[in-house]
Amino acid sequence: MSPGRFLSAVRLQEAKRLLLSTSLSVTEISHKVGYSSVGTFSSRFKSSVGLSPSAYRELRGFAASIPVDIQRPATRSISVHGEVFQQDAGAGEGTVFVGLFPDTIPQGRPACCTVLERPGPFRLDNVPEGDWYLLAQSVVPGEEHVIGNAPPTVAAHGPITVRHGHIIGPLRIGLRPMRTLDPPVLLALLDVRRGALSAAAS
Repeated sequence: MSPGRFLSAVRLQEAKRLLLSTSLSVTEISHKVGYSSVGTFSSRFKSSVGLSPSAYRELRGFAASIPVDIQRPATRSISVHGEVFQQDAGAGEGTVFVGLFPDTIPQGRPACCTVLERPGPFRLDNVPEGDWYLLAQSVVPGEEHVIGNAPPTVAAHGPITVRHGHIIGPLRIGLRPMRTLDPPVLLALLDVRRGALSAAAS
């Protein structure tokens, strides 16, 4: 990843933090993280995070759904499967998001994704052909109600080359605490908090 792209991701991550922790306006935040145009900032934020800045603030950092990239045609015979595990045996087992992305930064729309109740086996079906990075993030147990209370645990594997007719796996990826120089997780977390789905349906 180029330094410029890493810096851009760090700026958007700081914008996410400011949206949730301050009462600054979207315009003020866009200038604070280095954008001269609030329109450019809002467009970049939505394409990377999956929500507009205002919606991200209103939903407290959670997305009701994570759409996949429908511009890439899926090939039904291709699957990627494996297991996500906690490298630290003493770590709690929270909800895990697993997705395939074209880059090492979890941003924008994944090619396909799934959500696990806890670390364990996963399977991604109808994977489009191409080169992908398998990225995972775990919601911290007991902290699902708020973003940013503790560093997330993350895992990555790739690139994975997917070609027609091949089943990829089994892959094992280990979750570990996020480090300072890891690319920020820009994609808004899927709302998998306890009771969220039933509340949305009521």
